[in-house]
This record gives sequence, C-alpha cells and structure tokens, in this order.
Amino acid sequence: MRLSGRPAVAVAALALAACTSGAPHAAPASRPASVSPVVSSVAPPGCSAASAPGPQLPAGLARLSPVPGDPFGVAVTADGRWSFVSLVPNGSGGTIGVFADAGSASPRLVRQIPVSGTGLGVTLTPDGRYLLAANGSGATVISVRAAEQGSGNAVLGTLSSSGGGPADGAIEVATSRDGRFAFVSLEDSQKIAVFNLQQALASHFRTSGFVGDVPAGVAPVGLAVSPDGAWLYSTSELRSFSELRRAEHHGTPSLELGGQGTLAVISVHKAETDPARAVVSTVTAGCSPVRVITSQNGGTVWVTARGSDMLLGFSASRLRGDPAHSLIARAEVGEAPVGLALVDSGRRVVVADSNRFGKQGARSSLAVVNVAAALAHRPALAGYLPAGGFPRQMALEPDGRVLLVTNFVSQQLETVNVTNLP
Repeated sequence: MRLSGRPAVAVAALALAACTSGAPHAAPASRPASVSPVVSSVAPPGCSAASAPGPQLPAGLARLSPVPGDPFGVAVTADGRWSFVSLVPNGSGGTIGVFADAGSASPRLVRQIPVSGTGLGVTLTPDGRYLLAANGSGATVISVRAAEQGSGNAVLGTLSSSGGGPADGAIEVATSRDGRFAFVSLEDSQKIAVFNLQQALASHFRTSGFVGDVPAGVAPVGLAVSPDGAWLYSTSELRSFSELRRAEHHGTPSLELGGQGTLAVISVHKAETDPARAVVSTVTAGCSPVRVITSQNGGTVWVTARGSDMLLGFSASRLRGDPAHSLIARAEVGEAPVGLALVDSGRRVVVADSNRFGKQGARSSLAVVNVAAALAHRPALAGYLPAGGFPRQMALEPDGRVLLVTNFVSQQLETVNVTNLP
C-alpha cells in the first residue's frame, strides 16, 4: 500500500468516508492533576477537500532549480555547507544527491551516490557522521564525510528488518538523540522497525541491528523524536483496516480524502528494549495524517492532516496525560498538505500543500502559518508561497534563513528565503 508514492501508483482501493467536524470539547468533570485545564482544546477535524483562501506572498522569496530525478527527502549538515537529497528515478534504483549549499542561492549538485533500492526519507545522526535513507525494510547508512569528499565507499551498509523486503515500504527514518538507535516507518507493513545502529556499525553490518517492531496503524509514515529524546511521535493514515472495510462497504472511493488516522506517542526507551509494548497513547489526528514535527521546546506536536487540508497542533503533555483533549490548534491550509517545517525561531510553520491528487482548481503551494495565532484559535494562515509539483519534504538551513523544499513531481529543489515572512 504505497500511499506516499507518486500519484499514479496510489492504491485506488483505499475508499474512506468523509467525516464532519465537531464542536470544541467541553471540560471534563475530572482529570489528572498534572494536566493543564482543557479550555483551549478543540475537536478533531473531519475529512475535507476545501483549501483555505489566503493572499499570495511574493514569488521572489522562492527559487526553483531542476534536479536529476524525483526528489523526496532532504537533510542539511549542521555547518550548513552540504545538503543531501534522495532522488527517485523513473526506473529502478535511486541515488542520494550531494549538494554544496550556497546560502540563499540554489544548492549545486556535486555528485550522486547510488543506493540499492529506492532511498526516500533521509536524516542525519545527531553527531553528523551518518546519513540514513529509508529503504526497503529499513535504511541505507552512508558516511557523511565520504559523501562530501566523493569517496567511492560512502555507502557503509543496510539496516534491514528480519524477513523484510521492498514490499515493507520504508518511508521515514529518525534516530534517538544519542544516535544509538534508528526508527523506520514501514508504510506497507503497519509497523515501525527499530534498529540498534551502534551495534550494526560496530559489526560493519555483519548484523543488521534489528531489535523488533513497534505496532502501528494502517500506513505509518511520519516520525519525529522529542527534543529531550524521551518520545517518538508517529502518524498513521488510518486507524485500522476495519475502517477501510466499512468505507468500502458504503461504496465511497475517496483516497484523496482518506479517513481518520492517528498520532501515536511511543516511549523511546521501551522501543529500544521492548518495542512491541512501546506505544504509550494513540489519538485521532484528522484524516490521513502524514507528517509530524515538534516545537523547539517539545511542548507542541504539529501534524499535517492531508485529508483534512489542515495543520494540527497537539499538547505534548496532554498526549500522554489526557489524550482526548490533546488537540489544541487547527489551521486551515491548502490542498493535501504533507511536509512541514518550523521557521522564524518557531514562530511560523511552513506547510507543503502537495495537491498530490490533482484536484481541479487547486495547485501546489507552501502555506505560511502563524503559530501564536493558531494556538490562540485565531485565523492563522498568513498566505501562500509558490511551489513546484508535489512539494514533499523540507529542511531548514542552520542559520535559519533558507528553507529547502523537494518538489517531487516537477523534479525541482526549491530554496525559500524565510527571513521576512508575514
């Protein structure tokens, strides 16, 4: 079930009923003393294909450059000198593009590193030594130094879950804050694979380092680790296959809208030691939630609900202590939002409105959302920046001035000047 692949190969059998939005929750009669009052919580959104109107922001803030392939994931080194982009070709086999960054100018492609299979989501280990690219049933591990220098042995090895294969559909990869463990969302297998990366590196990949699987809902995709390293957040596009079967029974073919999905809170410690029992809580997160990030202090968890055309904000503490009232912000954005990134020292969220299903009258764009306004339940959409076809993933350069965006369908890498956003 490659829900996050190119639009032409989306599984048309995924048929889910549209939902309706509810009113804000009333305060419960009692709650754990450690949980803050729930007066600011809001109800989960229903399914929608209605993009929010907003002003067009200056096109000069964005610059689009062609790349050789369909760009998916993007990561930037801590010194801001290099960026890595996973490039998905039209045929078999992918590459990791190594780009020399040049501030507000477009990054320059220096070389491509072939990878077995198709690398998708990418991340750097906290120490900056390794690049991990989600692939098959795990991830390809690349030496950053060798990639930067053009060494022929940049690919060090592969993390692979037992009995897995390309059908597992690895999409995103994240690492623990100490860099010892890696987590990979397997979209087609309803699980998150856990690997002891340190062990695999020490054995020169004679062992895969596979620890076990964290159970997930249908089509798990987005992953994010909290700033303190204690929690892993994961999105799943659907709660269960039973919801899919119910929608199919009612004859509602609507992959575009999707159905109610979930956000899961996972204990990182338990994932490393007992992954089957690592899920702490699971909440509804709008229709087809696909990506997740956290605020800089970890207090708010932001999710794109692709089938609701919304950005959702959750209280991290309530997700663990009072999940039913953890949703504290909703901001309407453009069509089929996917990637997202915090900019302007966390005061803005840029959201990639993918329009991946080609809705008539809609177009791809980058929505700019005011965080304070969203948390205060005020209109929060500041406007739209231009984008190429199917903007997908984002990475902010270390100086906070330039945002890199992969435009999957139009084969472009976009640079956005985010220093003066409204």
